[in-house]
Amino acid sequence: MVEVHPFKAIRPAEALADQVAELPYDVVNSAEAKELAQGNPHSFFHIDKAEIDLPEELSPYDPQVYQKAADNLAAFLKEGWLKKEDSNYYYLYELIMDGRSQTGLVACTSIDDYVSGKIKKHEFTRPEKEVDRINHIKACDANTSPIFLSYRSDATVQGLLAEWKAAHAPVYDFKSYHEVTHRVWVIDDATVIDQLEEAFKLVDALYIADGHHRTESAVKVGLEKRENGQESPESSNFLSIIFPDDELAIWEYNRVLKVAPPADFFDQLAENYTVEKSGVKKPAAVGQVQMYLGKDWYTLTVKPDKVNNDPVESLDVSLLQNYVFDQIFDIKDVRTDKRIDFIGGIRGTDELEKLVDSGDWQLAFSMYPTAITDLLSVADAGKIMPPKSTWFEPKLLSGLFMHDLETK
Repeated sequence: MVEVHPFKAIRPAEALADQVAELPYDVVNSAEAKELAQGNPHSFFHIDKAEIDLPEELSPYDPQVYQKAADNLAAFLKEGWLKKEDSNYYYLYELIMDGRSQTGLVACTSIDDYVSGKIKKHEFTRPEKEVDRINHIKACDANTSPIFLSYRSDATVQGLLAEWKAAHAPVYDFKSYHEVTHRVWVIDDATVIDQLEEAFKLVDALYIADGHHRTESAVKVGLEKRENGQESPESSNFLSIIFPDDELAIWEYNRVLKVAPPADFFDQLAENYTVEKSGVKKPAAVGQVQMYLGKDWYTLTVKPDKVNNDPVESLDVSLLQNYVFDQIFDIKDVRTDKRIDFIGGIRGTDELEKLVDSGDWQLAFSMYPTAITDLLSVADAGKIMPPKSTWFEPKLLSGLFMHDLETK
């Protein structure tokens, strides 16, 4: 069983939701956030990336940035741009992209469920990125960005959510980045709230789809407050949006290399892949990777005897890492090696061609998307995927929900 709890959300005034909501803090840099927030005093980037309101020479990790985030949050609340609910509610958050809909339950989940392994991960985190969010959470005394969780679809939960949507009007309904529709409902009926809480007690596990650093940071803050005698009921939980696995879409997470291929490059590739100059930009199936080199596209198909049944080692991203990046280019740690970068599938293969044709990068690899079933299997096995294995679209916007830890 897993715990989910209603909470008193801090959320935008209804007329301002589309002006407040922004992309997650970790998919834009400071310069991009500043440009996107230009002329919009309601932009959530003023809270989630508060360095945009400070001198450019200041590090985004300077203590002044976190204090500015807290000050801006207080100002948003004072102005009424954000308001805190008087009672504990659940919320529904629907995103529609290219005709495909996914609806998640906005709730608080337990730091103890994460510690005990009921909330499962599939990625490692980097300490310096954790510290950033830890400082942000502490300064604001709030979870400002939700964790994107998933669960194996459950008929009881899905029925309750569908019934609520059908019988009630959304409080927010607007389009934002990439023409994605965002809708939010407030579940304020005590009976339905109880039914959802009981239904999730029959769910075996939750899975982090996106937000490993935010999760680690939220949990560490909660545990620290507990240890220091500063715990509140809210600080033992963190803000999450929980989607059924069968409604999610994982896009490809492509790769580019800044390194010249060796003279026998194709001979080395042929040891593990069949290689064909095909002109095809996207792989058609698991086991294929498209490679862009010298203005030509090649199809790399892994040889069957090079794949085992391990849930991690059999992934296309793992095979490419082991047989190409490691064996041929001696790139062993893709999280720190500057010769590799990762390009989200939303940018398309044109972006890969652009990067290589510019001369700044030498090779690009277009991947087949990792399946959600693979993610769940890896997490269930207690294993870790290679970095940048999954890219979820559409992105959950930040600013629609915040969770007050109530420890100040």
